[in-house]
Amino acid sequence: MNIKRAKEEIRNSIEAYLSKNEYGEYRIPAIRQRPLLLIGPPGIGKTQIMEQIARECHVGLVAYTITHHTRQSAVGLPFIQKKEFGGQTYSVTEYTMSEIIASVYEKIEQTGMKEGILFIDEINCVSETLAPTMLQFLQCKTFGNQKVPEGWIIVAAGNPPEYNRSVREFDVVTLDRIKKITVEADFSVWKEYAYEVGIHNAIISYLDLKKENFYRVETTVDGKLFATARGWEDLSQLIGVYEELGKTVDREVVSQYIQHWKIAKDFANYLELYYKYKKDYRVEDILSGQISENAVERIRGAAFDERLSVIGLLISGLDERFRKSYETDAYTTGLFALLKTFPERAKEEEPSQVLKMLCEELEEETGKEKKAEQLTREQEHIRKRMLNTLEAYYGQMKQDGITGKEAAFAWIKEQFAQEASKREEELEDTSQALEFAFDFMEKTFGDSQEMVMFLTELNTDFYGVWFVDTNGCDRYYQYNKSLLFSERQKGILQELSMIEEMI
Repeated sequence: MNIKRAKEEIRNSIEAYLSKNEYGEYRIPAIRQRPLLLIGPPGIGKTQIMEQIARECHVGLVAYTITHHTRQSAVGLPFIQKKEFGGQTYSVTEYTMSEIIASVYEKIEQTGMKEGILFIDEINCVSETLAPTMLQFLQCKTFGNQKVPEGWIIVAAGNPPEYNRSVREFDVVTLDRIKKITVEADFSVWKEYAYEVGIHNAIISYLDLKKENFYRVETTVDGKLFATARGWEDLSQLIGVYEELGKTVDREVVSQYIQHWKIAKDFANYLELYYKYKKDYRVEDILSGQISENAVERIRGAAFDERLSVIGLLISGLDERFRKSYETDAYTTGLFALLKTFPERAKEEEPSQVLKMLCEELEEETGKEKKAEQLTREQEHIRKRMLNTLEAYYGQMKQDGITGKEAAFAWIKEQFAQEASKREEELEDTSQALEFAFDFMEKTFGDSQEMVMFLTELNTDFYGVWFVDTNGCDRYYQYNKSLLFSERQKGILQELSMIEEMI
């Protein structure tokens, strides 16, 4: 299955394992809560989905890569304990608490989350001395003589033997006590994730053209050649920073991440063309409503690869605006939720003191959720933006000497109205950019395959879908209904004709 389906299956399992009956007991007893074992190629996002699941299920997460550990850190150190049996005293070997089990208890104390996920990566690549411990861990949910706390679900991950020489096969006894999920690389699923986390559009549009280069591992006389999802994501981060610093990403730089020289060379050439198209077609001008006739004529006569690249550039420019609008909307909504408590709280406290308390509460809540790893980086940025605004309000209110409840509330309303106005302006600017993109697509391609490609990318873009759902776009709905339905109908007819030929 693909990583999206695997994520859904893991989340469903965790929700089932943590479900309780009317007596407060887990419906599936701990002894029957099989550890989940995720087996798939390296770099396809196994660790990332565990972080996402922990946030979505509002549970804790403790993650370890077990190959970094020795038997002592996993099991604990031995010590001698005096015990009495049958009236005689004996020296008995016991073990200190495992570092991994101790980390679970520390997480519980730090976050107050009594339920969570203990994620062990590369579990089938351990050393010979640790192998029996890992089997015991999966079979008995213990490290040494300490059990994983009740309410904590074990999820483990590993690579198939073809990707790692040190992989150890599990025996039937162990496999019969786990829930095994096999995952394969899937570009279409990764593409949805790529839009959500902001993977550079040059990578997305390149892999749209060369899907076979998304995930490849080959054995040659010169060793392993490979391109992985992790490599593309890390390269994306570097490209973004290099662009801000004015540095060039050439073939040598690409090959440091995409360790398949043919793919690295191909993408480096594509990236050079991508920047050229961005400059030649003046994409930002198009999204500002300035459509050049030269650009229209050129793209009409361009090859398919160039057309797809320009569509990708349009989507990239729109995505930046969609993402910014999403963050501003979340910021404004969150700020309003805090400020609407102001009138009631100002009845008991001095107005500026209420703002100070809101700052302290927001900072405390953010710190707690960050420690529990319940915030994405984007959500953390939104919280910081809210906190900066509240602190600015507090400082300005103190400086202006506003003390009366009614005067303070009127001032707060005025300040927030400015934030709301900025939000509306930003949403309107994004709506205009989307309309201008449709203007260009209509003028250039009309009701063509290119328009279908444009709509397909919009439908894949997480922030694009959010923006249209929230703010609407008549032409999006119009084309989405007519063109995409037409494509589906064409596909159905092709399938029917193939069936007829077989008959």
